[in-house]
Amino acid sequence: MAKKKFYVVWKGHKKGVFTSWNVCKKQITDFKGAQYKAFVSKTAAEKALEGRYEDYVGVDTKRVKLSSEELKKIGLPIYPSLSVDAACAGNPGKMEYRGVDSKSKKQLFIQGPFEQGTNNIGEFLALVHGLGFLKQRNSNLPIYSDSKIAMSWVKKGQCRTNLQITSKNKELFDFVKRAEKWLSENKYTTKVLKWETKAWGEIPADFGRK
Repeated sequence: MAKKKFYVVWKGHKKGVFTSWNVCKKQITDFKGAQYKAFVSKTAAEKALEGRYEDYVGVDTKRVKLSSEELKKIGLPIYPSLSVDAACAGNPGKMEYRGVDSKSKKQLFIQGPFEQGTNNIGEFLALVHGLGFLKQRNSNLPIYSDSKIAMSWVKKGQCRTNLQITSKNKELFDFVKRAEKWLSENKYTTKVLKWETKAWGEIPADFGRK
């Protein structure tokens, strides 16, 4: 299930809290000096709307307050490790993905942008790319993703998207076929772990665009 987000627009065609990125995008597209940011709860978003955008610039709004018992159960991220993520402007839309060192956030690889992609496809490709990246270097580091869907697709060895192939996204689907082929022909011992956004904040590979 996709992560629920609430989008605050301080400056745009229409000010407010929106539950859809596409709706939020309409408010900021072609609006000079647009101010917006995503939050993980409606309460936090409504509180932010009453405040100033400047107070939230550069602040990780994906982390939520958890009890000491919940934090203890989740634990801390493993370092060193690799983190992967994708970004997509629209659904479908221009998509890209990358992998970074979880601790330093140093970018280790990036691909895209691809035309008419989806975030789920990007998350899938990022994970497979990360697995290949680590295997090529004989590295036993774990890899983090914040997408349960992508992790499930990798485990099944197949990108189970409903997106249709078109002339515009043929290159993207060529990458998908290569990724599926790699999974079918390669064995790996890399631990694929879920990045606990609510406890640790946004995944280090996040593009930071919303």
